[in-house]
Amino acid sequence: MSREKFPGALRYLALMPLLFLGGCSNQHFWLFNPKGPISEMELHYLILDVSIMLAIVIPTTLMVIWFLWRYRANAKTKAKYDPNWTHSNVLEVIVWGVPILIVAVLGYYSYIGIHEVNPYNPTVLTSKTQPGADPLEVDVITTDWQWLFVYPKLHIASSNELVIPTHTRVNFRLTSTSVTNGFFIPQLVGQIYIMPGMRTKQSLLASHAGEYHGFSAALSGGGFSWMQFKTKAVSQSEFNAWVAKVQKSNTHLSYTDFEKYAQPTVNINHKTQYFSDVQTGLFTQVIKAAKAGKVYPTPNALTENMQSEEFLKHAN
Repeated sequence: MSREKFPGALRYLALMPLLFLGGCSNQHFWLFNPKGPISEMELHYLILDVSIMLAIVIPTTLMVIWFLWRYRANAKTKAKYDPNWTHSNVLEVIVWGVPILIVAVLGYYSYIGIHEVNPYNPTVLTSKTQPGADPLEVDVITTDWQWLFVYPKLHIASSNELVIPTHTRVNFRLTSTSVTNGFFIPQLVGQIYIMPGMRTKQSLLASHAGEYHGFSAALSGGGFSWMQFKTKAVSQSEFNAWVAKVQKSNTHLSYTDFEKYAQPTVNINHKTQYFSDVQTGLFTQVIKAAKAGKVYPTPNALTENMQSEEFLKHAN
C-alpha cells in the first residue's frame, strides 16, 4: 500500500507561524535584561531550572527518535528480541535514580533561591547594601486603577511614578483600597500581590540608573490595561533634588484628599501627580478603612463603553 505524497509547496505552510515572531519586540524582554540584584538572581535560577529540564527533555526526545528508528518494522538489521526478559538493575537505577537526583537538585536550589529573593528578607541584598546605610521606605497603595507611592519619612507622595536612588535598598509596604493587584517591575524585582485590608512587603535595589516599566500583573477591572507606572532610578543627588521639588508642591494629601484620589480612575494619559505634606499614618488608615468595609464603587458604564460620558468623566 503506497502513501499519497503531500504536495511539496504546502509543506512550507508549516513555517508560516514563524511570521508571527515579527510582532515581537526586543525592547520588552525585560526578564532577560535585569538591572538589580534580585532580578539578576531570578534570571539566574530561571536559566538554571530550564537547563535542568532540558537535560531531561533533550536526551528523552533523542532516545524516542532512536528507538523509533532502531525498532521500525522494516529495519534491515533486526534488533535483539528477548521474550524472557524480566528485570534490569541498570534500568531500575536510571528510572528511579535520575528523577530522585533531579528533584533533589531542584529542591536544593529552590531552597537557596527562595531565601535569596524572599520579599520579606532578601538575603541577596545584604551583600549589595552599604554597611550602616539606611534603606528608603516607600508605602504602595493601589486604587482602581492608579498607583500611589508614599514616602512616609519624607512626607511626600507621587502617583503613577516611583523615583528611587540607585545602590540604595528600598523597602516597600503594599496594600490596596479595592481588589487584588500585582506589583511587578520585571527589570528590578518579581511580582508580589497587593490585597485590600492587608499589608505585604517587598524590597529591591537598582544597580543601574534608568527608567523601568512597572505594572499590575493581576487583572483588576476595566482600567487594568492602563494601570502602569514609571520607575526612575537616579543618582542620590538627583533623588535629593526631586524630593526637594516635591516637598514644595502646593497639593497636599490628607485622608480626605486620598478618598477623592481613590475614586475609580482610568489613567489613559499616564498622568503623574506630586503631593507634599502627606498625612502621617495614611497607609495604616487605608488598611483600617478596607477592613471596615470601605469601598469605591465602579459605575457599570465605566467598564462597558470607552466612548461613554461616564468613562470620559473618570479618565485622566
